[in-house]
Order: sequence, then C-alpha cells, then structure tokens
Amino acid sequence: MLGIVIGVSGVIIIMSVGAGAQALVVSQIESLGSKVVGVHPGNSGKDSPPPSVMGIVITTLNYDDLQAIRNKKNVPNLVEAVGFIRGIGTASWKSNSYNTTLNGVTSGYLTVEGVELKEGRFFLKAEERNMSRNVVIGSLVKEELFGDSDAIGQKIQIRDHSFNVIGVLKEKGMVALSNADDQILIPMKTMQKLIAGVDHLAIIRVKVDNEENVKQVMEDVKYIIRAQHNIVDQTGAQDDFTVRSAAEALETITTITDSLRYFLALIAALSLVVGGIGIMNIMIVSVTERTQEIGLRKAIGASSANISNQFLIETISITSIGGLIGIILGSLISYFIYLGAQFLDYKDWEFIITLDSVALSVGVSIVVGLIFGIYPARRASKLQPVEALRYE
Repeated sequence: MLGIVIGVSGVIIIMSVGAGAQALVVSQIESLGSKVVGVHPGNSGKDSPPPSVMGIVITTLNYDDLQAIRNKKNVPNLVEAVGFIRGIGTASWKSNSYNTTLNGVTSGYLTVEGVELKEGRFFLKAEERNMSRNVVIGSLVKEELFGDSDAIGQKIQIRDHSFNVIGVLKEKGMVALSNADDQILIPMKTMQKLIAGVDHLAIIRVKVDNEENVKQVMEDVKYIIRAQHNIVDQTGAQDDFTVRSAAEALETITTITDSLRYFLALIAALSLVVGGIGIMNIMIVSVTERTQEIGLRKAIGASSANISNQFLIETISITSIGGLIGIILGSLISYFIYLGAQFLDYKDWEFIITLDSVALSVGVSIVVGLIFGIYPARRASKLQPVEALRYE
C-alpha cells in the first residue's frame, strides 16, 4: 500500500504545486498589463519561451535599438519603452551591507512597470546616457541599509563604486517574477560600463497607448529592429529577436506549464505500478494462507466467480484506501508548500487541488487494483475444494 500512497500523493503534489506556480506566473504576467509588449533577444517559435527567459545569454539587442523604438515617429502609438539589464551585487552604507538585484534601466521604468516613487526622484534621460551615478532603491533595500535614517542624498558603495541615492520606490512586491522592493535601479549606461561590463540589453518592454494598438506596435517594433539589424527578410525567419505581447506570453507559459505538470504527474503515477506489484504479491501470499478458507467456501456452494470477485474486491479496496490516504497526504504537503510560498512573499501563489488530479489519482488507484488483483483472484478461483481443504 505504501507504493500506492507515495504515487498518489506525488501526483497530487505535482499537480497542485504546478497549478499554484502557474497561477503565480499568470498573475505576474497580467500585472504588466495587456498594453505591454516585450522584446527579447534571440528568435524563438510561437509556442516556445524566448531564449533570454530560459537563462540563455544572447546579445542581439542594444541601446540603439531601444532609442529607435522610443522615437514616436517610428512608433506613433508608443507611451514609453524601457530597457533592462540585470545583475546581482552587494550594496553597502557605513557598516551595513545588503545583497540585492542590480537593474540597469532607462528613464521610462516607472511608466512602463507601473511603479511609483515614495520619496525623491527618478533619473532623467540625460542621466541614463551620461553614466550618472544616481540610483533609485527599492523599499526593502532602504530598510536593510538605512533603517529609519533618511536615504535621499546618501552615498552607497557597489563593487568599489560610489553611487548617490536620489529616490526610494513605494512598496510594490512582485512584478514580472521579480521583487520590485528588493532592487537598486541604476542608469543603463552606468550599469553596462561600471557593473556588468557589457553593451547589450536583456529585454526591452514597450507600453502601448491602447490595447487595440498592440498588434500595430508589435509590427512597428519588428520593422524598426529589422532595419537596425540590417535584416531584409520581413517574414521573421531571419529575425534575431522576439516580439511578444503579454497575451502571447501568457498563452505560451500556460501551454508549457500544463504540459510539464501532466508529464511529471505521469512519472509520479508510474510509481503506482511498483505499488501494484507489491499488492499483487501480498494478495498471492493471502491466497496461499487462506487456502482452507477458499476450499471450505467452495465446499458449501461458493462458485469460482464468487471467490474471484472476493479477492478482486479486496485488492481494489486496498488500492482505493491507499489512494485516499495519498490524496490526503498530498493535499497536506501541497498546503504546506503554499504556506511556504506565502512566507516567501509569493502572494499570488494559490493552493489548488484540481478535480482532474483527484480523479486521476482515484482512477489510477482503482485500475491498478483491478489489473494487479486479477492474477491472485484467478489463482484463488481455480483451487479445487478437496485439495484446498487438505492444505496445511
């Protein structure tokens, strides 16, 4: 029965955690808004995530591409565009130090990401180009470094470089799967030259004036970057970048996470086969130990079908009980994982026990009992009454 319990609980946990993680990702993508278009380096198919999302470093987007997109003559329906390059580093102030995310961004960050300032100001376009050492910090960074002290105007050290704090962000939480409170925003050129040592962008996000104009802006952006990269082919086959709307990104992520969930659940379900073999062996031993009982029942009129059904029902009952215990155990573990996600501030993570996962678990448990109960049941039904009564 242990194999059945482990297998069923594994299915429940995988399906529940997968659904919770999917809800988190969907919520984070939706938080960007339906009017945001993402431009990623590298080409990928419609149903595949951009290479940059998979952690592959591709350097086909640059600051000039961003500048071309920001020109409203090129993209009439543009509200703002922002470029990103990410890193991790330790910031220090006096005796305090804190390891945080370093985001090189451009001046349109607040507009595109929907983040607000709590105090101070954001850096200007001139500052992003001129390697200004002015930075804006998240609320968590402010708390960790400065506590109750005023952060505006203070100097912090990052990788042996001194930066001036000019702004603090309002508490926001998770945005696009990253903690907006746990970051330091650095002007793009400064980040590229002093911190990251690169000249490419990790991603460009474009905010559109109206949801109805998203497709047009996507086409405008593709045309602009092809011109920037000297790509003549307008079919997209030679593109070294990927343009996706939030809706397309959501569809892609949902497809991938659904496929992964069911694949992992299938693997977990295979452990039920091992459990089924164990139960079959137990039932064979049970048939042997109950040989005289079987002989007595047959002697007083029980048919072979009666004997067979008895052992088959017993086997299915054992696997069903194991399945029920597995569902309860899997649900409890899934709930504790959900609590852990909440503790880590993943507020959009949901505790979900789907009907299909329960149905799959119950169904597989019954089928396993049926399949692996047939042989012991047939073996019991074929015993002859006289020989069975003589058995010791």
